[in-house]
Amino acid sequence: ERVKMSKRSGKALTLRQLMEDVGVDAMRYMMNTRSCDTHLDFDINLARSQSNDNPVYYVQYAHARICTLLDKAETNGYDYEKYDSSLLKQTSEINLLKLLASFPQLVLDAAEKRIPHKITQYAFDVASQLHSFYNAEKVLDESQLEVTKARLALLEAVKITLGNALRMVGVHAPEKM
Repeated sequence: ERVKMSKRSGKALTLRQLMEDVGVDAMRYMMNTRSCDTHLDFDINLARSQSNDNPVYYVQYAHARICTLLDKAETNGYDYEKYDSSLLKQTSEINLLKLLASFPQLVLDAAEKRIPHKITQYAFDVASQLHSFYNAEKVLDESQLEVTKARLALLEAVKITLGNALRMVGVHAPEKM
């Protein structure tokens, strides 16, 4: 739904109206997807949608997916407190590790330069890499217990990082969806 905003003609939405329409999480995330000096087209229908086309839904779903998988691992008795990270050799695993390693510097840069849109872009990139990893690798594999432990530890790190990124922009990191 495209609405041309104009104060003169009386066609304007307040932030409160927008927040009530699409929800706080969607509004905060979407408002932080662009640099403050860049034009923002806010797609209300996209922000309302509960599909992977909606970036906030996509990122929140990634977090919830990890939580569900970690809960399942705990229920099935997997203990990943001790693991060997050198077993993470697949491209999808390496890509996630590299992305996670870049987070502290990205946060520092975003804070110093006042560019919060870098945090939302990062969260989207992590979610995208997570979904690629999840589709490429079997996480809970009884025949490869040591690899499973390493993958679960990786997912725990992704969960923490993704949760922190979402909280930095004021967005809820749900455990279930």
